Amino acid sequence: MSAKTLLTSLFQYKASVDEELLAALAAFPENDPLEDLQSAFRVLNHAQLVDRIFAANLQKKPHGYTESWTSEPPAFGDLASAIRKTDRWYLDYMVQVTPEELEETIDFTFTDGGQGRMSPEEMLAHVITHSGYHRGEVGRLLPDIENTAMRDVFAGYLHRAEPRRRWH
Repeated sequence: MSAKTLLTSLFQYKASVDEELLAALAAFPENDPLEDLQSAFRVLNHAQLVDRIFAANLQKKPHGYTESWTSEPPAFGDLASAIRKTDRWYLDYMVQVTPEELEETIDFTFTDGGQGRMSPEEMLAHVITHSGYHRGEVGRLLPDIENTAMRDVFAGYLHRAEPRRRWH
């Protein structure tokens, strides 16, 4: 399996489990005062900001961010829309990027102004692992969504998305 094939599958998985998580979070009242819910929104906002930062890096464009955290999360609808838009960007990117481009080296600037250098493969792996870590954090903050959080595993996604992979 090529890196491009694997990364494409991982971004399909990410978009799928993001949708499941957003559906679970949508079940909470919009203005729920639950502190953990607001913390969860803040964590997810951080993850999607990092996704956007690395999308800019992959395009060799300045990202314009000096921080990857915000003091207050956006409204849930705005956050959900931003996550979906960013997930769509990565899926589209994976369709058009070539295997050779995935191996290039790209120079970029971190939010703190420090300079970095990574290949697109490394950046994409970072986005996948970083977002998975923070989805897990949201699952710990909100035990009421445990069923959704427990389904957030790549092997489970593959078997749901491609039932023929299951042995009978």
